[in-house]
Amino acid sequence: MVKIAVAGVAGRMGARIVHAIYHRQGAELVGAFEAPGNPAVGKSLAGVVGLAGVEGVVGDDPEEALAEAQVLIDFTSPASSVKNLKLCASQGKAAVIGTTGLNESQKKTLAAQAKKVPVVFAPNMSVGVNLMFKMVSQMAEVLGQDYALEVLEAHHDQKKDAPSGTAVRLIEALCAVRGWDPEEVCRHGREGMTGARTANELGVSVIRGGDIVGDHTVYFIANGERLEFTHRAHSRDTFAQGAVRAALWVVEQAPALYDMQDVLGLREAEKHVPE
Repeated sequence: MVKIAVAGVAGRMGARIVHAIYHRQGAELVGAFEAPGNPAVGKSLAGVVGLAGVEGVVGDDPEEALAEAQVLIDFTSPASSVKNLKLCASQGKAAVIGTTGLNESQKKTLAAQAKKVPVVFAPNMSVGVNLMFKMVSQMAEVLGQDYALEVLEAHHDQKKDAPSGTAVRLIEALCAVRGWDPEEVCRHGREGMTGARTANELGVSVIRGGDIVGDHTVYFIANGERLEFTHRAHSRDTFAQGAVRAALWVVEQAPALYDMQDVLGLREAEKHVPE
């Protein structure tokens, strides 16, 4: 039985992760916490996440929540995730981090901590999306330079970062195949007299509104035909289930920085998506 702690348990993802742990054979929830001052602190965990049968209360002390845990699952905020990972590293606990929007400094800190403990860090824990990462690379390679590349992503109106971490990963995968620098070729939200589309650009469009869980489409467009590869998340449960799968896997690994390609055994088959 793998013992798991969950950060940000009162958030959208935190609650679904608790549900996923509760219903996953081989997983056990041993700690759940929120930031000090959060209204959920001190309340029944069952009431906060809406799951009868789950025991305990929501705490605000990460160290206490991690005491019995082997691994932490964290979908909170960049600053909180980095802070919690440092605590995991100091205690020899593994971590699964699905937080997006980390800056370069925070990513470097994460990589440094992963030298001490095993860490799975992925912008999207969905099994389907991670297959998408692999497939769009293969499609871009086979279709070649005659096909223009465009990425469209849509999320709920509370999402803070744009484009999404998943879209960024798709962009990186496509650019790796073409030998492009994403900073140089991406065209975000075209407006005005942009001129004709060049061969060496990748359009990126972002939609925000309502309760969209997450839609991502990669367009391969040529004269005479168009291919569209789309993934639509119907609920956050797909991310939660992937995160728990990653948690069960990572506790058996040596200290290093992993992602869902490693968890799913896709790494060896992948040539183009960067580490």
